[in-house]
Amino acid sequence: MENTTDESPKLGKYDLIAELAKCFPQENASTVVGIGDDASVLDTDGDQTVVATKVFVEDIHFDLTYVPLKHLGYKVVTVAITDLLGMNAVPTQLTLNIAVSNRFDLKAVNELLEGIDACCETSHVDVVGLDLSTSRRDLIITVTAIGTCEPSRLVTRKGASENELICVSGDFAAAYAGLLLLEREKKVFEANPEAQPDFTGKDYLLRRQLKPEPRLDIIEALRREDILPTAMAAVPDGLAAAVMQICRASDKGCALFEEKLPMTELTFTTLKDLDIVHTVAALNGGDDYELMFTIKQADFEKIKNVENVSIIGYIKEKEAGYKIITGDNVSFDIQAQGFYKQ
Repeated sequence: MENTTDESPKLGKYDLIAELAKCFPQENASTVVGIGDDASVLDTDGDQTVVATKVFVEDIHFDLTYVPLKHLGYKVVTVAITDLLGMNAVPTQLTLNIAVSNRFDLKAVNELLEGIDACCETSHVDVVGLDLSTSRRDLIITVTAIGTCEPSRLVTRKGASENELICVSGDFAAAYAGLLLLEREKKVFEANPEAQPDFTGKDYLLRRQLKPEPRLDIIEALRREDILPTAMAAVPDGLAAAVMQICRASDKGCALFEEKLPMTELTFTTLKDLDIVHTVAALNGGDDYELMFTIKQADFEKIKNVENVSIIGYIKEKEAGYKIITGDNVSFDIQAQGFYKQ
């Protein structure tokens, strides 16, 4: 690899992935979607097989100071299968690779696996592969999620058209608020090990951070209402990244409305107490693991029948850029983690 200089173009996470993907040209006709979407897609002479892999590294993706191993197991499954849901696919199988050090005894490993099993049972997913290896110190988990989708119902990030509605499931920034509370109490504990954490009334925020639920209900509801999104994306890194992924893949712009971003009152007040701008947290806080999708305006009445879905904006022409409009009708550029402004 050539050395870079200060004059070299800077790449964010998603731009870097797109650049690295050029190293792996596709040769097989059975490869329908490769690197660059939420998951890869393989054609298996009928339904398409959808595959997504995630790696979780201790002290980077999770902190065992405040993350129970059982919750961690549940969460890693949610994170992996959410990438399948982000393509309108149904998860069916899971494989696991776990590297542990001698810091973890058999009881600890069993707690982790209990959490994995609990989420798999809830999601009707089978664990079909498990490999264990040693690590020097940290816990490392790799999860590969496998699912299926009829070719006619597969949805990628590419496909949104002008004037289509931008929809999201659930609410946002609660997981980020939960993380801020956990980090705050960790600092208190480090300064005084005798101190007890204070999470009074914040159970929902902690649950959203530690044990997010996969949104299988949304996929099932869309099928029940016969709604086929035109574009779709998982939302692991905040609303801004997800909408920019759809817009870039679809070669379009967008307008989001600040007042339409779904957020609980508890989240709003907690962020306010922490001196965090709630809109920024919704756009870039992350760890929500919800779904974003675009629908035709003809499906407006149908989407009303789907619970826990909000319309937060619409698709515009590419030249309009990526905008968020405040309640005072002031427009700002949307910026997202993992992207650099062009």
